[in-house]
Formats: sequence, structure tokens, C-alpha cells
Amino acid sequence: MGRLKEAGASEMRPVRRARIAVASVFAVHGAVTGNFATRIPWIQERLDLSAGQLGLALAFPAIGASIAMPLAGRISHRFGARTALRGLLALWTAWLVMPPLAPGLVWLCGALFVFGATAGMSDVAMNALGVEVENRLGRSIMSGLHGMWSAGALTGSAAGTIAAHAEADARLHLSIAAGVLTVLGAVACHWVLDLRSAPEEHPPPRFALPPRSALIIGAVGFCAVFAEGASLDWSAVYLRDVMDSSPGVAAACTTAFSCTMAGARLIGDAVVSRFGPVRTVRTGGLLATAGGILVVTAPGAALAIAGFGLIGLGIAVVVPLAFAAAGHSGPAPSQAIAGVATITYTSGLIAPAAMGSIADLTSLTVSFCLVTTLTLGLVAGAGVLRTPTETDTAGPAADPDPSASRATLP
Repeated sequence: MGRLKEAGASEMRPVRRARIAVASVFAVHGAVTGNFATRIPWIQERLDLSAGQLGLALAFPAIGASIAMPLAGRISHRFGARTALRGLLALWTAWLVMPPLAPGLVWLCGALFVFGATAGMSDVAMNALGVEVENRLGRSIMSGLHGMWSAGALTGSAAGTIAAHAEADARLHLSIAAGVLTVLGAVACHWVLDLRSAPEEHPPPRFALPPRSALIIGAVGFCAVFAEGASLDWSAVYLRDVMDSSPGVAAACTTAFSCTMAGARLIGDAVVSRFGPVRTVRTGGLLATAGGILVVTAPGAALAIAGFGLIGLGIAVVVPLAFAAAGHSGPAPSQAIAGVATITYTSGLIAPAAMGSIADLTSLTVSFCLVTTLTLGLVAGAGVLRTPTETDTAGPAADPDPSASRATLP
């Protein structure tokens, strides 16, 4: 009996190591986003861009990601999951040096298109590996992985804020960040699972419409990402314009929302393991809806900030669970994950513009009424996040025979 336990522990050790590795990859991916976001004002000032020109440029990362993400599955099929992730993540981290080097708007748009394409493909690859590790461990880990992404983004934002406060040239700052993150990403990728396609398996198509299952799951993710994007981009503006708050209080609202999201994701796996994904998302949808109602009815800043906090708490685990559900939804996990990722990226692209358009026609309060309605959609759509091997009160079932998988462990 003791030898059997030792054998089982020995088989699971590489999987646990792979979990740490893929969590590190998520953190590196988030840190790229955090560093870049803090230097956008520097890029705008250097190129003398208007708000409209900057908005146009910032649409190109989402466009690039949406177009390129379906290619991630084919790249993984051709080179293996570990090599594909290593290459795609290195392209994403290294390309961080390019946007601040752009000499004009057209060049910036092109740089951000590639920036988004590499971000999206590496995003699909790392989520697919995260789902595989979750399957082998037999418990929910996707929320924690996305929590690591949020923690990485906050860390990157802090580094970028220090660099901006010191008035460092963004070309120097982002070059250093790119070098450090490329090395960290390469080290982390060495320990992820090395999934390889069977010789007789046909490669996925270069471009294909997402499977129907991904469209349904993606619709739930769309609601959550719309609420996230709206809150991140417009919460400070809402506090300033509607609540007449000071710039410091308005900025603190956005920071509080981001911290709530990160914290909820880091503890989300324990909640999902206890209550199951469907019940967790339904409860989260109710919390987010209550938060939206509080935002649009709050008489003062304190209650509005609390409302944004509830929105962040309620939607935090939805996207990780959507990726996990996509990975269980059919015979081609990468294609399904790419489909869900494309839908959620599209939501992130639409949200800021839709909020602004509605606010121009009516008011920002009415815009957040739309957000509240979409969060209520999480309650109705939570059932599609149930995976075939789990119930409402348990996480994913363990693979009864880890050695039967087609992955080669590191």
C-alpha cells in the first residue's frame, strides 16, 4: 500500500510542478499588460495623439487578438503545447518594446495589432494548458490562475507607475521590462506540460467559426467581460462626473475594483470546489447585479465604490470558469477555448465604446443600467458552465488514469 501511495505521489509531482509553472506564465502575461497600460499617456504625449486617435490605436490589440487566436490551436498541434507556449509568450513579452518606438499613429496601430495577436495566441495556449492541469489534479484551479494574471497585472502596473513617477523614458522602461519578463516566461515554460497531438490526429483549421458550445459559453463570458471592461474604464469617470468626487477618490475606486477582482480570483477555486461552478456563478451574478443597482442608485461616493466592489466580486470567477467549461466542451479544447477567448476579447473591445455612446445619448447612469442587466444574465446562463464530469457541488473529476493522456510530462 505504501509503495502504491508513493507511486501515485510520484506521478502527481510533475503535475503539481506544472501547475506552479502555468501560474507563473499567467503572472508574466499579466505583468506585460500592467507595464504597458501605465505608459499609454507617455506614448500619447510623444506622438501628440488626440483622444480619438488614441482610442483608435487602442482598438487594434483586440482586433489582432480576435483574428489571431484561432491559430493558437494549429501552432500547438504543429509544435507541441510547451514549445508553442514558449514561443508565443516570448513574442508577446519581447514585443512590449515596439509600441513606444512607433514614430506615428499608423506605425503604432500596426505595432498594437501584433501586440494583441501575440497576446491572444499565448492567452489561448496557456488557458488550454491550465485546463489540462486542472483535469489531472481533479479540482478547480482556473480561478487561481486568472488571479495570478491579475496579480501580475497589478505588479506590472506598480512597476510602471514607479517608472512614470520617475519620468523614465518609456522606451527604456519597457525594454527592461520586456527583457526581464521574457526570461521569466522562458523559465516558467520549461516546466509546463508538454502536450502533443497523436500522429493520426488532423490539425485544426487555420480559421474556423467557434463551435456552438463555445458560442453559448462565450455569451456568459461576454456578459462578465463587458461588466469588467465598463467598470475598469468608466468607474473613475462615474465617481468624478456623477458623484462629483475628487480625482484621488475616483482613482481609488478603480484600484479597489481591480484588487477585489484579483482577491476573489485567488480564493475562487476553494469556493468553486465547495459549491460547484454553476452555483458559484449564479451567486456571483446576484452579487454583481446588487452591486450594479447600488452604483446607479447610490447617493454618495462610498456606496458607489461599494457597488463597484460587489460587481468585481461577482464577476471575478466567470471568465476562468468559461475557459474551463470550453476545455471540457468537445474533442477540440484549443478551438473551443479560442472561440470563447475571441468572444470575450470582442466584449472587451465593445464595452468602452458602448458605454461612452450610451452616456452621450442619455447618461452614464443609464450606461451602468446596461451593465446591471448583463450581470443578471450571468444568473440565467450559469448552467452552461457545468462540465460533464461534475455536479453543482463538486469540482472536476480526476482523470482515473493520468498516464492515459497524450501529454508527455516535463
